[in-house]
Amino acid sequence: MAKHPPYSVVLTYSEDRQQLTVQTVEPSRLAPLVAGNIELPILLDDYEFKLDDEFARRLGVAMLNLIALGQPDIRQYISVTQEPIGKP
Repeated sequence: MAKHPPYSVVLTYSEDRQQLTVQTVEPSRLAPLVAGNIELPILLDDYEFKLDDEFARRLGVAMLNLIALGQPDIRQYISVTQEPIGKP
């Protein structure tokens, strides 16, 4: 397996091309750009350090919801369950 340096992941929605783009960037280069912007910590302890299918699904839903806050036109394409699935 190839070894990669640590990087951050940026998800962008382009309305004119109607596409999502995922990019990687060095954290040190990204830090000054995100300083002072919305920050939503996701504490792994809250999920018992289980990064399973449901965690991934909820993370994806959160990312789409955040994009829709700034670009509401994408909301017409989003049809996901907002709440956790299979929890009592």
